[in-house]
Amino acid sequence: MQPLQSTATATLGGDIVAPGDKSISHRALLLSALTVGQTEIDGLLTAEDTLATAAAISALGAPASYDEAGRWHVTGVGVGGLSAPEGVLDLGNSGTGARLLLGVLVGHPLSAVLTGDDSLRSRPMARVTEPLSRMGARFVCADGGRLPITVTGTADPLALDYRLPVPSAQVKSALLLAGLSAAGQTTIIESKPTRDHSERMLRLFGANVSSETEADGGKRITLEGQPELVSPGSLTVPGDPSSAAFPLVAALLVPGSRVTVGGVCINALRTGLYESLSEMGATLEFALTGEACGDSVADLHASASALRSVTVPAERAPRMIDEYPILAVAAACASGTSRFEGLDELRVKESDRLAAITDGLAANGVTVEGDADSLTIMGAGGPPPGGGTVVTHGDHRIAMAFLVLGLVTRRPVIVDDGSTIATSFPGFAELMGGLGACIARP
Repeated sequence: MQPLQSTATATLGGDIVAPGDKSISHRALLLSALTVGQTEIDGLLTAEDTLATAAAISALGAPASYDEAGRWHVTGVGVGGLSAPEGVLDLGNSGTGARLLLGVLVGHPLSAVLTGDDSLRSRPMARVTEPLSRMGARFVCADGGRLPITVTGTADPLALDYRLPVPSAQVKSALLLAGLSAAGQTTIIESKPTRDHSERMLRLFGANVSSETEADGGKRITLEGQPELVSPGSLTVPGDPSSAAFPLVAALLVPGSRVTVGGVCINALRTGLYESLSEMGATLEFALTGEACGDSVADLHASASALRSVTVPAERAPRMIDEYPILAVAAACASGTSRFEGLDELRVKESDRLAAITDGLAANGVTVEGDADSLTIMGAGGPPPGGGTVVTHGDHRIAMAFLVLGLVTRRPVIVDDGSTIATSFPGFAELMGGLGACIARP
C-alpha cells in the first residue's frame, strides 16, 4: 500500500502527451502475435496491464519486447500458430488482457491456465466463457466462473451468431478474436454500440469485418473467418482519452489553469465524457492532428471553467464507462445536482466503482446518493470540504480521480493506495506535478 495525498493547487499549466491508449495497446499486441512476421509499435502503453499481455503472448510463442527508444517489436506466428505455455499466464489486474486472450486461445489446440491478482480473480468471466464454449472451447473455472481458468482450445472452432446480453467491448472483442480461427462468418449483435477498436484494427491487419446499424440503433458486426492477417509493419498507438481525462478535468477545476494534452484518440465511441463536460459548460477545444490505428487523433485544450450540473442518460454509458469516477469529481465541484444513469456495469469493473465513488465523495463532504445503477451528486458550486481518506479497492481510476479532487478541496485528500495507478498511467503523480499539482506521500 502506497498512500498518496493531494492538496489545493494554485494553478495548473503546460503541455503534455497522454499515455498510449490501453484498449488499443492490448489489441495491437494480440493482433501482432496472430500475423506472420514482425510488427513494430510506437506509443504503446508500457504499464502493468499491457506488460502482462506482452508477457502472455511471449509465453505463447510470439515474442514481444521493447527497445531503448520505447518501440515495441512483436514476432507473430499467424492465426492458430500459438504454442502451449510452460507456466500459468498471469494477467495481473487486466480484465481486457484476460478476456481478449481467452478469445484468442479458443482457436488453438492447446491448454493454458489464466490467472490474475485478487481484483481480477473477483471479476466475472462467464459472460465471455459461456459464448466461447459454444465455439468448441472448454473452460474449467474457479467458483462463480472466475479466474483462475483453464482453457482448452480447438483447431476447428465453430462460427458464432450471438447477441450480447449486456453491451461490452471486451466480450465483443473476445468473440471476434475467436472467430478469426472459425470457418464461415462470426456475427455479434450489440444493443448499444461499444468502442470499436477491435473492428478497426482487424481491418488494419487485413481481416474482412463489416458493421451494420440495426433498426433499434444497435450494431451487427460480421467477421469472415480464417483470414491471413498481414502485419502493417508499423503502428502508432494514440493517446488514451480515459487517461487524458484526469489532467484535463483538473485544469477545468483549478482556477486560472490551462492544460493541453496532445495526441489523444477521439474515437466517437470514446468521447462521452467530453460531451458531458461540454454540457456542464467546460471550456474544451479539440485540434485534429491526424490518424493512428484507424482512429482520429487530436490535441485537447482545457481551461478553468465554472461548471454546472448535468444529467447523463443511460445510453451514453458505453461511450464513457471508464470515465465516471472523474466525471463524479467534476460534478462534486459544479453548481446544482447531477445525475448519472445506467451505471450497473460499474459494479463489475476493477472494483465496485459505483460504491467506491459514493463512499469516496461522502468521505470528503460531498452529498451523494447511489442505488443499483444510478448516482446523484449535489455539487458544492466550488471547492468541496475534502479531508477524507479514500479506499481505492485497488482501482487505478478511483485513485487518480480522488487525487484530482484533492487539488481543489479545502482540506487535503488521501487515497489509501496509489501504487495501482501504474496499471494504466505510470508516472501520473510526477506528470501532474510538472503541471503544478501538489501530490505527494502523506
